[in-house]
Amino acid sequence: MLISKMAAEGGGKEMNEIKTQFTTREGVYKLLTHSEYSRPNRVPFNSQGSNPVKVSFVNVNDQSGNGDRICFNVGRELYFYIYKGVRKAADLSKPIDKRIYKGTQPTCHDFNHLTATAESVSLLVGFSAGQVQLIDPIKKETSKLFNEERLIDKSRVTCVKWVPGSESLFLVSHASGSMYLYNVEHTCGTAAPHYQLLKQGDSYSVHTCKSKSTRNPLLKWSVGDGALNEFAFSPDGKFLACVSQDGFLRVFNFDAVELHGTMKSYFGGLLCVCWSPDGKYIVAGGEDDLVTVWSFLDCRVIARGHGHKSWVSVVAFDHYTTSVEESDPMEFSGSDEDFQDQVVQFGRDRANSTQSRLSKRNSTDSRPVSVTYRFGSVGQDTQLCLWDLTEDILFPHLPLSRTRTHTNVMNATGPPAGAAIISSSNTTNGNNDSANTPGVTTLPRSNSLPHSAGTANSTAKTSGTGGGTGGGIMDSAIATGVSKFATLSLHDRKERHHDKDHKRNHSMGHISSKSSDKLNLLSKSKTDPAKTLGTLLCPRMEDVPLLEPLICKKIAHERLTVLIFLEDCLVTACQEGFICTWARPGKVKHSHDASAHFSRNDELNP
Repeated sequence: MLISKMAAEGGGKEMNEIKTQFTTREGVYKLLTHSEYSRPNRVPFNSQGSNPVKVSFVNVNDQSGNGDRICFNVGRELYFYIYKGVRKAADLSKPIDKRIYKGTQPTCHDFNHLTATAESVSLLVGFSAGQVQLIDPIKKETSKLFNEERLIDKSRVTCVKWVPGSESLFLVSHASGSMYLYNVEHTCGTAAPHYQLLKQGDSYSVHTCKSKSTRNPLLKWSVGDGALNEFAFSPDGKFLACVSQDGFLRVFNFDAVELHGTMKSYFGGLLCVCWSPDGKYIVAGGEDDLVTVWSFLDCRVIARGHGHKSWVSVVAFDHYTTSVEESDPMEFSGSDEDFQDQVVQFGRDRANSTQSRLSKRNSTDSRPVSVTYRFGSVGQDTQLCLWDLTEDILFPHLPLSRTRTHTNVMNATGPPAGAAIISSSNTTNGNNDSANTPGVTTLPRSNSLPHSAGTANSTAKTSGTGGGTGGGIMDSAIATGVSKFATLSLHDRKERHHDKDHKRNHSMGHISSKSSDKLNLLSKSKTDPAKTLGTLLCPRMEDVPLLEPLICKKIAHERLTVLIFLEDCLVTACQEGFICTWARPGKVKHSHDASAHFSRNDELNP
């Protein structure tokens, strides 16, 4: 009995060991302990009852060559630092700006990259009580507070983002299931807004604000049933992907205010969403412990990934190791070094532009290119997973011999990508446990488990009110409702107007008011798992390929809440308030290696 107990304890200790490095085919990623950002005292934060730690980056283009800035929230606190990445150790003693809020907590934030300079930057911050604040952490100014009296929405802000290409428009989602479009140059009014219907469809409606003078919000979106947990704009800014607590991914043509397509989680709510660099695929994760890959062109699930043991909190594509070769793959004749340079340049171009040169929305039958999409996920199980989405999954009807897959191997050399697909005769039973089905042979190249080709040729779209093409900018949609919004343009760049500091500055104070009830158009039958499982909305586990992660490592003590891919590193954060930098292969300086060798366990438990 004693031996078995000791063995059990030893096994548990081994499983609970936090990793400080991991290896992929492109090389070794190393945790840089000297580049860890947190509150200045470095003491783990007691996160019970607090909102998730979030991180935002911006480059202010200063002349020093170190223009990266980082913002993160921990509990009631908000910090703004110079981010030194893999170059130098973090200096936590000198935040550029630090704010402590009363009665409410920051929940999310987003920089306006269009207007960022070394002298000024616009940062939106959403709060647990429903307000949104516009601040300038460089000038240490508070420009404006939106939804101050909570007349628009009383529920927690779940996501806030600047509208791509705009200096003044931003979108905010709430736990109520509503989204609101704001203009920083307009006020919110002193009374609860009145709305009139602009457009509605399956499980969503869009309203304009009725008032004698233009006021915020410009539009109100009511989407699905339950909290709207996150949204993400497509790379070209024309489409909007939303994930909700009802388990649905909904993709809208944002300009035309129309539904493009939908997908249902295997069970539970969806918590996170992201787009591929070319806008062709969407990955969502949530309470089913899975990552689900959805094709924008075909409006269908093309793969699921199982590696997490708890809810998936963040999914993100890695633009720098995603590789797409547009020419005929067999015509590539350059050296491996030439190919590396092409891929790295693609990552840089893609990360700095919202217009993807790869997006071909009207050519669903075009010949596939040689492609590997890399994306990652983190979850409440404290694990980081990396995934490769390759052409054996994207184009299962074509022989592999006609295509060629590449992964950007950075400064290391990986094995050739020539493995053939090995199908399994075993099928899964349709529940979440099927992710661990025995007898399936894994693929060393793509780590994918094709279950059945039955749905491979299916390209039927879900029934929606919208098509896949945009109607220009939002002017056309808004003009059909209220003519006074006809001058709005999502992609116009206006001159910035600095408002005076808000009288409440950093303190929200005590506020009370009434807010409008959300219009719920989603019937119970739409959310009944028994009526969606096995349909195009939610195929069974055996009907789509099952991905296995390239790596799956425990990297934190507390649940993970952030995953961001940068050119020379990836950044993670956990609910204890530690923001960690992981150097990509070959990107860590030799002078830093010594400080990167000791474990963060040793640092936290001397």
